[in-house]
Formats: sequence, C-alpha cells, structure tokens
Amino acid sequence: MVKLRLRRRGRKKHPFYDIVAIDGRARRDGASIERVGYIDPMTSPKHVVLDEQRALYWLGVGAQPTEVVRQILSREGVLLRQHLSFKDKSPEEIDAAVIQHKLNATERYQRLKKRRAERAAKPAPAEKPAEEPAAPTPTAQEEPQGEETASAE
Repeated sequence: MVKLRLRRRGRKKHPFYDIVAIDGRARRDGASIERVGYIDPMTSPKHVVLDEQRALYWLGVGAQPTEVVRQILSREGVLLRQHLSFKDKSPEEIDAAVIQHKLNATERYQRLKKRRAERAAKPAPAEKPAEEPAAPTPTAQEEPQGEETASAE
C-alpha cells in the first residue's frame, strides 16, 4: 500500500521533512516513489510547500496519509479540495472555499499565538502560604468526651 508520509532530512537538531509517496513497508528515510512537498518545522509558522495536484493524484489512487501528513493536507486545503470535487462543485466554488479555509486557519494561528503570548506575559500567581492542617477531631473510641469536659472546667 502506498502511503503519504514524512521523510526526515536536514542536520542534527534542525529537521527538515519531505512529504513523499512511498511504499508503506519501506523504512522512514528509504527510497520514495515521488516527493510531493516539504515542510520546515523550525520556522514560525511552519513553512509548507506542497504540490496540490500531485497530492490529489496520490490520494485519488488510494494512497493513505499518515496522521501528521493528514493534518498538513487538511491545513493546506488539499483534503477540502478533494471533498468538494467529489461533491461535483465548480472549480471557482472550490477555490473560494479553499481560500476561505486558509484564511480561517491563519486567523486561528494568530489568535492562538496571541493567547500564548498573553499567558507568558502574565505573572504567575503568588503561592499562598501553606495552610496548617486542621487538628483531627477525636472520635468516641479514642477519648471519652465526658472526661475532657470535666477537666476543662
């Protein structure tokens, strides 16, 4: 079975991944059938270059994307494009939907980035002093209550 998955390249502690069509039984960095795109995860946001037509071709002939590649294809609008083409939408409608999808994804990224920055800027709440544990209440079996009240008077 053909899979769409990542192939690691780059140097130590600076990965760079190719998105490739490869036989599912081949090793991670083995010989691939075709390079569909690449991703540089060290940039913010991650830099993705993808040949959408070739990705659609491989999905059309039954290639199964791995979970990470499926997320990348979804974020880039390839899976939406495939879904809408199955529903016999016109190319103009598909392009408009994909553009809107990419705008929504960019907005979501910016919103989450802003939220992370706000959390990092907010000072951590001061720790409350540890409360002293409450004295255990004596049970009827441990101490008779009648003697305590008599000695307290």
